[in-house]
Amino acid sequence: MADLSSLADPSLDQKTRIDRYKQALSQLLGSPDVSGLKAFVEHVASESVALVVSRQVLSDFAAALAPDKFSADQLKELGLFVLERIGARLSSFEEQASTIRERLAAVYEQEEEWTLAAKMLAAIPLDSGIRVLEDDYKIDKYIHIAMLFLQDEESVSAETYINRASLLISDATDGTLRLKHKVCYARILDSKRKFLEAATRYYQLSQLAQRTFGTMQVSDEEVVTALRMATTCAILAPAGPQRSRMLGTLYKDERTQSLSHYSVLEKMYMERLLRPAEVTAFASSLATHQKATLEDGSTVLDRAVIEHNMLAASRLYANITFEQLGALLGIDAAKAERVAASMLMEKRLQGSIDQPELRLHFEHLPASADADSESADALHAFDAQIENICRSVEAVANSIAAKHPELVVVAATGA
Repeated sequence: MADLSSLADPSLDQKTRIDRYKQALSQLLGSPDVSGLKAFVEHVASESVALVVSRQVLSDFAAALAPDKFSADQLKELGLFVLERIGARLSSFEEQASTIRERLAAVYEQEEEWTLAAKMLAAIPLDSGIRVLEDDYKIDKYIHIAMLFLQDEESVSAETYINRASLLISDATDGTLRLKHKVCYARILDSKRKFLEAATRYYQLSQLAQRTFGTMQVSDEEVVTALRMATTCAILAPAGPQRSRMLGTLYKDERTQSLSHYSVLEKMYMERLLRPAEVTAFASSLATHQKATLEDGSTVLDRAVIEHNMLAASRLYANITFEQLGALLGIDAAKAERVAASMLMEKRLQGSIDQPELRLHFEHLPASADADSESADALHAFDAQIENICRSVEAVANSIAAKHPELVVVAATGA
């Protein structure tokens, strides 16, 4: 430590002191001597060393914390030690701390410690005002943090950071970030069991006309994966008119015929009863969060299949007792009544319950009513498309006006 103290000799000019510290650091890195490096950091981070010198030397130290020089354990030990020592003066060493956090997060990620990696990156101050950071850098970090949380099924934390990215994504200059944002958002909706919204997002990704985003190239395999995820989420979504429309869109897409669970999609769309063997085969392809247990002890898939088979039964019967319905759905009569009551209340099933007779009566809409409903849906979809196009054109016009105001003047004067 005596030698290190001599490096801070105030009689030496600043450049000489920095050079001497860098030389000492280089010698310690040659070993690498972990205990010696800790003593070095302890000294450099102390208030006895001028701040301008400390910053420069710790920047070099942070840059040297790389897997080609240290083992994962050494890197974590040193990185965490530095963060602890500069914690009291963090605002003075924000850039150095951020670099170290990125290095530590990379190690945690390699070790599949997803939440630790996410929290390490989340501790990087992106809006402190001390550093001027590009929006693309912030967006990249927010998306990366969200994706890491998703790896551990931490959908609530993931949503927090993807929402922060969403506030900036319109200003992103890197097309790769826009694509990553869309993928991450779809995965979060999926993880939060908002399956209908997730299915829509996944399907949009499967229809990408552009396959190149910056340095990223979307492969055919990734497009098929997005289509498969869209189909899975549509199948898991609560039964109802919106889900039926999504199933119809997927069923009419010829690409889905090559998917392993196409038969389930077909039966769902055609409103045919699903058999236990088909459900079991489909369940084996689900992710962990898609097998989640609900409040009543059933799974998401159980709920989707029961509600689907309820709708399928409504096509086969004018009325049915809950005892018979339960046997058909593979559940007890009381649960069959609860499911029917819930679907009736939410307008996802047409009919009524005869409580004294414990019987469910189905209402069948006339063909003309179905046609009118489909026509109205088509008109609403068309209106939504026109609205999206108008918004896109307006956004482009505003962007042009902001970058080339002279064009707006020319257009206004007619010159």
